[in-house]
Amino acid sequence: MNTTAAPPVGALRQFDDLPGPRGVPVFGNLLQIDSTRVHQQVEAWCEEFGPIFKLRLGKRRLVIVGDHELISTALRDRPDGFRRTQRLEDIGREMGLNAGLFGSNGEAWKRQRRMVMAGLDPVHVKRYYPFLLRVAERLVGRWQIAAREGRRIELQADLMRFTVDAVAGLAFGEDVNTLQSDEDVIQQHLNRIFPMLFKRIFAPLPLWRWWPSAKDRALTHSVAEVNVAVQGFVAKARARMAANPGLREEPGNLLEGMLVAADEPGSGIDDEQVAGNVLTMLLAGEDTTANTLAWMIWLLWQHPDVLAQARAEVDRVCGEAALPTLEQLGALDFVEACAHETMRLRPVAPINVMQAMRDTRVGDVEVRQGMIVMAVMRRDATSESHLPNAAAFDPTRWLRDAKQAGAAKRLSMPFGAGPRICPGRYLALMEIKLACALLLRHFDIATVETPDGRAPRELLQLAMGPVGLSMRLARRSAAA
Repeated sequence: MNTTAAPPVGALRQFDDLPGPRGVPVFGNLLQIDSTRVHQQVEAWCEEFGPIFKLRLGKRRLVIVGDHELISTALRDRPDGFRRTQRLEDIGREMGLNAGLFGSNGEAWKRQRRMVMAGLDPVHVKRYYPFLLRVAERLVGRWQIAAREGRRIELQADLMRFTVDAVAGLAFGEDVNTLQSDEDVIQQHLNRIFPMLFKRIFAPLPLWRWWPSAKDRALTHSVAEVNVAVQGFVAKARARMAANPGLREEPGNLLEGMLVAADEPGSGIDDEQVAGNVLTMLLAGEDTTANTLAWMIWLLWQHPDVLAQARAEVDRVCGEAALPTLEQLGALDFVEACAHETMRLRPVAPINVMQAMRDTRVGDVEVRQGMIVMAVMRRDATSESHLPNAAAFDPTRWLRDAKQAGAAKRLSMPFGAGPRICPGRYLALMEIKLACALLLRHFDIATVETPDGRAPRELLQLAMGPVGLSMRLARRSAAA
């Protein structure tokens, strides 16, 4: 453990004043980091060193912050005070990824943000609901076949098919239909990108540049294939808009809306940036929503009383309807509370990494321009000192007490906070509630388990998901 003398009263602490785990010359703490569980490592170090400590990853200096108020302040100081890290941008570009909204910074981010937000506001997302129902109906059909055959369902794989189909249809007008096909080529390509991007960010040495492995070569192929698919989406949208000029007044999907915004005089947006946002939607919209759903289904299975309450609400609100209307979906308050409680306990973004754009401060610590701040998002959200019975899966905390619900919301921040809050949060909640409602409406859950019967291991690959979850279903006798 590092020990340093305390700074004078009233003075800001400097990086070297902070405690932190002992490192080694040149590499610092880099060799101690396991990128697949770094969120758990920094959570544990917060308990040892306190809510603010330091790490050195080679030449990079990181201030680790586990205090929710300081995190909220830093998140709200984006994009002017903090940005996505330069390393994320550089490695993404080296991989051949267009930045899009996720990786953009500064003025480029501001221009694209307006464009994306216009297509993902609740009014536009509600317009896409009939298509989302078609995708959800295919998910039900896929699971009905598995139930009839007594087959085990690989939970995340099926949920990722659902989210890929939903995003491609809602946002780009493309019916890729991986749910009714065993040829999930685009999904396989997408699944390689985020894990390899995240792994390279924490790699001690860029070995892929000198001795590319089979996985590195597969990644190059996958990025090329996905970029071709994305360019095809853009070209088809341009063709639709040329054939039907009315789409410029009322775009049929997010992509068409982005192209309209890009074509405005002085927009500063070109088709490459539009394509970058298509890719961002596919990547971020697949992993995050699917993993949240997987965690939610496992937590419901682990808590039969909560599962029964959620099912009772679905039955009461939806009645005999095989598919919920938009109004019925909106009335599923307890199901939504289950989603929020899942995101509090098992956030798919348990760390949020930012780079200082200028000299600033985080609490009593001076943060110099270029220094990295890593926000530990789950620490306070699961702390007894901030929330009663914090370790328990208790969705009623979001409903029964306005004060406690407000505290949980301030602590959790699953979609971030401030100007860079996730623009797809409304769509994600809609997908989560719909998939869960249809699962409870049409099926009895026989089991949700891992191969060893233990709680699923948390695996961080930019998004954090459970490892090895499978599910067996039986059709409900009362289901339509």
